[in-house]
Amino acid sequence: MFAELSPGALDLRDRLVAFMAEHVYPNERELLAPPREAEKWASRPLAMALMEKARAVGLWNLFYNHGPEGQGLSNWEYSQLCEILGRSLAAPELFNCNAPDVGNMEILATYGTEAQKQRWLKRLLTGEIRSCFAMTEPQVASSDATNIETSILRDGDDYVVNGRKWWTTGAPSERCKIAIVMGKSDPSAPKHQQQSMILVPMDAAGITVVRPLSVYGYEHAPLGHAEVLFENVRVPAENMLLGEGRGFEIAQGRLGPGRIHHCMRFIGLAERALEIMCERARTRVAFGSSLAEMGGVRQAIGQSRCDIEQARLVTLKAAWMMDTVGNKAARNEIAIAKTVVPETAGKVIDRAIQVHGGAGLSQDFFLAEAFAETRFLRIGDGPDEVHREALARVELARRH
Repeated sequence: MFAELSPGALDLRDRLVAFMAEHVYPNERELLAPPREAEKWASRPLAMALMEKARAVGLWNLFYNHGPEGQGLSNWEYSQLCEILGRSLAAPELFNCNAPDVGNMEILATYGTEAQKQRWLKRLLTGEIRSCFAMTEPQVASSDATNIETSILRDGDDYVVNGRKWWTTGAPSERCKIAIVMGKSDPSAPKHQQQSMILVPMDAAGITVVRPLSVYGYEHAPLGHAEVLFENVRVPAENMLLGEGRGFEIAQGRLGPGRIHHCMRFIGLAERALEIMCERARTRVAFGSSLAEMGGVRQAIGQSRCDIEQARLVTLKAAWMMDTVGNKAARNEIAIAKTVVPETAGKVIDRAIQVHGGAGLSQDFFLAEAFAETRFLRIGDGPDEVHREALARVELARRH
């Protein structure tokens, strides 16, 4: 079913592997270490320096296929580079392939006006600024986006935004300069035409980053997640994306590719977890034998290999279908990958933690933070239950 990687994609993959080995893994602890409080949300000099190196050697905007600023890879090709990026939680930002910027750049490239692209997309593609995506709200079940209460109402030449968002990834960063906000512009319209998306500069009057949010204790500074309050925030009418009532349309275009990127990155995390699980099992001795000689550990290693291979194939199939029949036709395969992969990666990482004992719970290994990240994505980008429900409807309809 799958074709070989093109020569260009193969070259990028080899150069990416070499860059990771030379620059990312040796500096990973510093890149991921909690910063001092006074510098928590400021860019780290080491990360900025490595971003410049990556850009200089052409390992930049690997996801982007809308113009010369990217590498022109297919979803299937990029998904395999994502696996390499995903082996380190520090890596995606260094190559300008980090969420939510990737999805926001896709929105601007696909739905933005020329003026919006010039003001915001161009700066995101160069890595000059960061962005955030404000959708989820604390007061409603945001897994059903029709519940969203934030208002985006026309007032003369402006729109006025009022609402409270949270899990707004990237908002605490000093480099975050633009938010894409989803809210209701016409509560009386049909259910899926009530929502709109609008570009809101983060320095606009009335925006308050209320607090950072932690994931199992990790704040993920300097990017992080935040609760953000919008109080009578005025933005020009030309900041509306695509048009009033088009929010769901944009959301579906944004989320499909992003979910696949997350999935393949998690496969990279799971692969690395399996590698260090095996290394630990070979080198640690308990009760007179190495852990690698113990049946339970060997079962965990063998099952992890099975799990990773299945998860990878599910994700590659979804990416291949997105390229061949389009995102809409591939929506079931995307939903399967989004449901299967974070849970699978979490199981593999959890086994690696168990084999490492107390060390696996500590900051000395990447496992604890990786586990938190995979658990987060079983809710982020839509809870697993929502995707299973959609898949069940399709299966039942097929057999009606």
